[in-house]
Amino acid sequence: MNKFFLLLFIQGVCMINFSCKKNSIITGSNAIVNFSTDTVSFDTVFVTTGSVTQSVKIYNANNQELILQSIKLMGGSQSPFRINIDGSNTLQQSNTEMDPGDSLYIFVSVYVNPNSSNLPFILEDSILVSFNGIQKFIQLRAYGQNAHFLNNLEISSTTVWQNDLPYVVLGGIQIDSGVSLTIQNGCKVYFHANAPMLVNGTLLANGLDSSRVLFTGDRLDVPYNSFPGSWPGIYFGNSSKDNVLGFAEIQNADQTIVVTGLPADANPKLSLNDCIINNAYTSGLSVIQSSVSAQNCLISNCGNNIILQYGGSYSFINCTVASYSNIYLSHNNPVLEISNSFDSVATLTADMSANFTNCIFWGSTGSVTNEVVSSNTGSNLFNIQFNHGLWRVQNIPAGVSSNNMNITDPLFDSLNNVAPYYNFHLQTGSPAIGTGIYTGIPIDLDGNSRVSASGTDLGCYEHP
Repeated sequence: MNKFFLLLFIQGVCMINFSCKKNSIITGSNAIVNFSTDTVSFDTVFVTTGSVTQSVKIYNANNQELILQSIKLMGGSQSPFRINIDGSNTLQQSNTEMDPGDSLYIFVSVYVNPNSSNLPFILEDSILVSFNGIQKFIQLRAYGQNAHFLNNLEISSTTVWQNDLPYVVLGGIQIDSGVSLTIQNGCKVYFHANAPMLVNGTLLANGLDSSRVLFTGDRLDVPYNSFPGSWPGIYFGNSSKDNVLGFAEIQNADQTIVVTGLPADANPKLSLNDCIINNAYTSGLSVIQSSVSAQNCLISNCGNNIILQYGGSYSFINCTVASYSNIYLSHNNPVLEISNSFDSVATLTADMSANFTNCIFWGSTGSVTNEVVSSNTGSNLFNIQFNHGLWRVQNIPAGVSSNNMNITDPLFDSLNNVAPYYNFHLQTGSPAIGTGIYTGIPIDLDGNSRVSASGTDLGCYEHP
């Protein structure tokens, strides 16, 4: 009997020791946590209100217990996404214990109403997983509205975009040399934050005054739909040629339009006809040794409105170029900068020829005293003409010829730097009314006739 009780005692002690034994906890930064995916994507295009659920798996790849200090949906209750952590619906879960080699599931659902007019085309959020002082993120992405979604698109043959649905560009778009992309009137093209348009071939935007082509960022919700720098911009490379943008509106970019390289033929590399470039963080139009023609264009409220450098050939007719400081941008730079040089390893210079006719160059008073500045370096051709225009300058730019009206307020219709809201039409009594010369351009930016007995108005808009 004694031996029997001794055996029971030994077994009990062993069971107690086994049940009390606990895995050690890994607390160092060398802890390894793996995800089944780093991005949860909902590729369904919602055409009706609905919800879809996907999952991601978290693995404890250590031979010790791990504590996840936090699993958190970063967008909180305002996010279109919802998470369920191992059966628990929550926005955040703290101190989640995971045994060695164990795993847990996070179920992610997205609920959207594609009929909402301000719903972004791309819905994004992330899940934060933090442990041992380390933070990792699981990215969440879903399509919000029905559209043509284009991801890292390369156009290698002549292509035409119809205006049946909006176009949403993710990752970027490239037009190869020798081919063209034609965008029909009424098309709306929305670019994600990481999506530039690179034009090595030809871009043609065939807008109408009543049906413009729109280029902008893909965030349509307030206040993001008004943020400058929402997408990179359009870049016309050295091999690009014969680009024409007609009745196009391009807004909220970082560098809205960048043009580099001399034209391949007698045509300008880029023609801007009746276009609006607005709310650019860095620059509206930046050109390096190229050729640009612009008529009836409004280039407004940009970090730098127009920069022309390293020579080239340029023509601007009946354009309004103006900037005002507001809640998004400060007007700290001239609206037009002209230079025949370019600084790289060494200063490079080239011939510069530019003509500005019936144009307005204006900005808010303050840090900028000369809204037009020029720089002529070396002995290259420097032929800059300003004809029948209006500008705010205290010192006439060196080396240019001008008969512009100076420091005469053009009296724009409405300016509100708080809203912000800007209407660059001319008020009755504006000195810009009837003081231009007729150049053969029959209409203004609105499509209204420019033929008038009292003369052509300055800027992009003709006063009624």
